[in-house]
Amino acid sequence: MNARIGPAERKQGSSARPPLVRELLLVVGLFLVYKIGRQLADGRTGEAFGNARHVWDFERAVHLPSETAVQGALLHSDTLVHVANTYYATVHFPATVLFLAWLYWRRPVHYVWSRRVLTALTGAALVLHLTVPLAPPRMLASTGLIDTGRVFGPSVYGASPASDQLSNQYAAMPSLHVGWALMVAVGLIVATRSRWRWLWLLHPLLTLFVVVSTANHYWLDAIVAVALLGVALAFIRVPRRGSLIVRSSKDAVVESAPDAPEVRGEPEVRGTSGVRGESEPANAEPRSPSLAPDRTVPLVSSGGTR
Repeated sequence: MNARIGPAERKQGSSARPPLVRELLLVVGLFLVYKIGRQLADGRTGEAFGNARHVWDFERAVHLPSETAVQGALLHSDTLVHVANTYYATVHFPATVLFLAWLYWRRPVHYVWSRRVLTALTGAALVLHLTVPLAPPRMLASTGLIDTGRVFGPSVYGASPASDQLSNQYAAMPSLHVGWALMVAVGLIVATRSRWRWLWLLHPLLTLFVVVSTANHYWLDAIVAVALLGVALAFIRVPRRGSLIVRSSKDAVVESAPDAPEVRGEPEVRGTSGVRGESEPANAEPRSPSLAPDRTVPLVSSGGTR
């Protein structure tokens, strides 16, 4: 049996979509709060570089792969470096906006869930930016890493943190590039049913390679982002699959087999006597064979009656 989406389900999906103007104001407001909060964490240069050295030493102590080796693989091709820098600069924010816009229009319940998760993740990241300023590895001379954005272009940051009025370059942990990219993949996997939906995981994996190889983040920045996202997903429950398609088996519109040909006239009723048109009550006693009327039809042949 195949369930179809009825008018009630379509109406329910439309009613689950929050007002567009309110959502735009909410998203823009949250983004401005985040940007202002990042700016408040700026100016703690000494603490940011001290934390960077601690992170670098910790990664070596637990034998995480070296960011230097990953960047060395990228530097074999100037074209590849330029592509990685462009990906870092242009994909992160537009991909998240398109993800939310698609969910808002096609999966409103999943949109509300995803927006809440992203808000929780970003809020937790802002707390860490305020409490744990961290210089990215491209600023730490002892790592041997270079700033690929400044050397090869394009770069989204100013020439120096002091002159950068648009971003706080000491807010490396956690990596929201990785956190948002992973949430985009998780959201699309949950909200869609295609057998190819697991390929969305390539987006956070590629983002992880880009942020590390361009020396914008440490491995630990990505690990913390994934951990925060996991906590947010644990507390903000995902909508049940198909909750807007078929609300329950009783409400589903079931596709049945083709109707049988219509029979005109009164239905034929057979009694226990086997005679067409006769019927007997259910509690009637069976007739005795001896009392049954004689319905024998004589056979007539050319030679007379037998």
